[in-house]
Amino acid sequence: MTEALTARGEWSRYGLVPVAAGLGYATSVIHIYGIGPYIGPVAEAMGWSRTEVTFGLTIATLVQAIGGIFIGLAVDRFGPRRFGVVGIALLTLAFALLGTVGGSLSQWYLLWGLVALVSLPVQASVWTSAVASRFARSRGLALAVTLCGASIAAGLFPILGTWAIRTFGLRLAFAVHGGLWFLVAAPVIFLFFRGAHDRGRRSDPEPARRDLAGASLGEGLRSSVYHRLFVASLLFTFTIIALVVHFVSILGDRGADAMTAAAIASFVGWFSLAGRLGTGVLLDRFPASLVGAAVFLLPVIGCLLLLGSGTSFVALVLASGLIGLTLGAEIDVVVYLITRHFGLRNFGGLYGGVLAALSIGTALGPLVAALIHDRTGSYAMFLYLAIAAMGASSLAIGTLPRTDRKYAPAIGLACE
Repeated sequence: MTEALTARGEWSRYGLVPVAAGLGYATSVIHIYGIGPYIGPVAEAMGWSRTEVTFGLTIATLVQAIGGIFIGLAVDRFGPRRFGVVGIALLTLAFALLGTVGGSLSQWYLLWGLVALVSLPVQASVWTSAVASRFARSRGLALAVTLCGASIAAGLFPILGTWAIRTFGLRLAFAVHGGLWFLVAAPVIFLFFRGAHDRGRRSDPEPARRDLAGASLGEGLRSSVYHRLFVASLLFTFTIIALVVHFVSILGDRGADAMTAAAIASFVGWFSLAGRLGTGVLLDRFPASLVGAAVFLLPVIGCLLLLGSGTSFVALVLASGLIGLTLGAEIDVVVYLITRHFGLRNFGGLYGGVLAALSIGTALGPLVAALIHDRTGSYAMFLYLAIAAMGASSLAIGTLPRTDRKYAPAIGLACE
């Protein structure tokens, strides 16, 4: 069993599972972290407002909020592999089809409805459940490697999208963007992505584990710990995803050309990569609630820099770095706390509920930021709102209990 292995043994046996899951997770957010460079060009080409363009993303993430818990329950029952392998092909294809939009806003929203449906089988609970089932001693670091997929997406997709638009034009850029990433991710996912619940090959040394200990779904949903995780997750994504989606536009409004803005925005992704790996190490050593509370305050400083930095390149890069560090930590902290407080038996379902909060925040944040910009001509009011939201999110995480030993023997870990 996984619990009997040392941390080194877990990585020796299952080390490619987090790598494959990370590429899958990057694919699952291609429509979120990849849409930023397209917002301005689509609005200009179609004669739409940024709010109208961004509402497509709102549609997709609201569907994820509704369907998240059901996908999580299905993953608990059937295993994650079949969802992940099929889902990445469908999502990259749907993203490519966004370039076929005509002048009709309703067609744009229909295409985003398709993105919404095919993004359901590849949401985060699919990738994290496989990794959590394989790792116990080094679960924090393994989840961090998995969730680095979003960091790679945030760092790479703005540049890839900007390059594709310049090189191939707006319509073909969507297909180039989605197609190139599919060629990178699909082979690794197909070969190496397999959780303990999936039907293994005969050579797989570990049978499916359906007797995992943990809270019932009802116990988890009624817990005040779960409620605080829900609120913290909603406020986080409301703030951070909006900043990521509109970061290129925020910098463009300050006078940066498209490629410079994309390059600065890419620092969000690369710093989030460092944030994820660093947080993974910290989670295996320190109380997750305190780690989360500390890193959730970093975007407050980043927003203050964006409000007062003028056109200072150094200040803008530092702001992107601080936002990126928090982007890299949040999901790691939430997933880790769910496994610690509620075990693994209903991890998919419970994380699916939290994913609903993440999706609601993702749906509303970019839309509110776009609406504020369209009404005021500036993102300043949203940056003030972001400061308040991140402070509240930090408080919700920081007040969680630091010790919960109920499921520690089942997962083979000494709890916080």
